[in-house]
Amino acid sequence: MQTEILSYEADGLQMRSHLYVGDSSSVRRPGVLVFPEAFGLGDHAKSRAERLAAIGYVALACDLHGEGIVHDDLEAVMGLIAPLQKDPARTRARAGGGLETLLARPEVDPARVAAIGYCFGGTMALELARGGGEIAAAIGFHSGLATAAPEDAKNIRGKVLVCIGADDPGIDAAQRVAFEEEMRAGKVDWQMTLYGGVVHSFTNPDAGRLGRPDFARYDARTDARSWDEMLRLFDETFATAS
Repeated sequence: MQTEILSYEADGLQMRSHLYVGDSSSVRRPGVLVFPEAFGLGDHAKSRAERLAAIGYVALACDLHGEGIVHDDLEAVMGLIAPLQKDPARTRARAGGGLETLLARPEVDPARVAAIGYCFGGTMALELARGGGEIAAAIGFHSGLATAAPEDAKNIRGKVLVCIGADDPGIDAAQRVAFEEEMRAGKVDWQMTLYGGVVHSFTNPDAGRLGRPDFARYDARTDARSWDEMLRLFDETFATAS
């Protein structure tokens, strides 16, 4: 496994993202951006990027807050995220910096690039797509679905998959319905998978650290199921693009 820290500027911040490449083959491979939960680029997103690299993808685990900073206070983090939610251009700028950096890598086939994300990272993947980012797929795990610019769904070039806990207090039925309407209006190739009895952060084994099991709770079965859904979409999407 080859790893490298890549630095680049995005939204006025100096980002420090982690690149994972499984081997030294000269053959160009599909690339995947991995956007982290709202706290920043921690072990969860890095481990997912490393896992993707181990099965043949070039994965970039992307910084969120600049300088590789990871926060541990939920209230403080929500204060940092709120301005980004109100201004999608800033979210897209941070995501777009990662995309430009990944596309510039000689190991990556630029026609076969996707973005995935967890929690706010899922929002980043979706906003990158709404902004017309050159990605073949955008996948969100327990991701926020709302946007301040739903009309931009018409700019989405690739496929969209969102994997959501049916009982996630932060992503209620009204938000899901609005997302469906947005995707239909934009004529997007989209899918939404709901998992019964599942709440937020179901992919993160450390979700229990929040001490709020009714809000955030790891679910191993749903973690595995949603990962498999992502891989199936990758197989479908990248086969078409190759």
